[in-house]
Amino acid sequence: MNRVAAAPWAAGGFCFPCSQILGNEGKWPGPPDWMAALKLDFALLSLFSWNAKCNVEGMKIRIQHRTAYRYAEPVRLGPHRVMVRPREGHDLHIESSILTIRPAHTVHWMRDVNGNSIALVDFTERADEMMIYSELVLDHYDSDPLDFRVEPYAVHYPFVYDPWTLPELTAFTHIVFPTDAERVRQWLGQFWEPGKLVETVSLLKRLNRFVSETFTYTRRDEFGVQRPSRTLEKNSGSCRDFATLFIEACRSWGLAARFVSGYMLCEATEAGHASTHAWAEVYLPGAGWKGFDPTSGTVVGSQHVAVAVSRHPEAATPISGSFTGVPAVFLGIEVDVKLEQLDKPYSSPQQPSLFPMQQQDQTQPLPLPREHVKEQELENTPPLPDPRRRDEAGATDDSGISSGINIGMS
Repeated sequence: MNRVAAAPWAAGGFCFPCSQILGNEGKWPGPPDWMAALKLDFALLSLFSWNAKCNVEGMKIRIQHRTAYRYAEPVRLGPHRVMVRPREGHDLHIESSILTIRPAHTVHWMRDVNGNSIALVDFTERADEMMIYSELVLDHYDSDPLDFRVEPYAVHYPFVYDPWTLPELTAFTHIVFPTDAERVRQWLGQFWEPGKLVETVSLLKRLNRFVSETFTYTRRDEFGVQRPSRTLEKNSGSCRDFATLFIEACRSWGLAARFVSGYMLCEATEAGHASTHAWAEVYLPGAGWKGFDPTSGTVVGSQHVAVAVSRHPEAATPISGSFTGVPAVFLGIEVDVKLEQLDKPYSSPQQPSLFPMQQQDQTQPLPLPREHVKEQELENTPPLPDPRRRDEAGATDDSGISSGINIGMS
């Protein structure tokens, strides 16, 4: 009777069942000629793919992100969710990463419903300082953000998503601020009127540029995002506010859109002492999720590094958590983000880390110099209305934080 087993040999990552070629003794005689040929084909394909990748023009970027929280006395730190690891894919590869957290803790990793990589941190001791430091080196290959195709039926707006895709996208078409929907629709009348046909990408790019060119950017340290109606009323907001307005506008048109928090390589972040950034993504049939940054008015490319995506603008905060104690003991937060293109031609000598330390691949408590631990990371800054809970909402220079305590909250 023949035995059934899986072949110990695989070509290009594919394993072949070998029940038909195992003898009565169940011994592996080696791959037959057709398998050897297939293995060679895979080898050539792999070589071709590697060469193609090497020819892709990309950037090597180093990201340093440090957040520190200070308290007047030791407090009990509750569980924290940390989202600082970029979303890897065909256009982004993480070469190395360091995540250091203080005080003593345990950490478990998970992916949420959106595929975001989350570090779940449980602290095991009280402390008057908490610090989270992330340093990454990555290769980004999305150098031509406009090089994409859209399915013929979606080239012009309005269109309807196909029945296979629509169920997956429905949650991303639901408006988050329904009481603002009518105000947003009125505002959108200048871009498109029912009954007219317009090129989809051109419509989105026009909306993207309009927000960047006609709205005033302001740094906001308050927690959460600004309602779209408020942004329209003030004609100003932070990057996360502009992203929220853009998302709600797209959803008013029936397009699937989501919020993105991450980093942006620009003059401000290269200088250091910056913060995270926020933008929007719209699902275009044939092209997938395409990013639009209404703060800069650009289509997202290799200068943008996405870390977390979410249907709701307030669910993609880089760091969120709580601590137990009296609100008055919270002294402040310090966030420091720096991006550097390492393969930039004629670049100056590499600058030292924001937080030098021995290379480590996983989270470990380290005896760090006291002067380096300054604030806990909530991509924004100062304490929020209720200093009982802290959240870091990823956004350029602001990410809405609510740092503080909740008496009795763990």
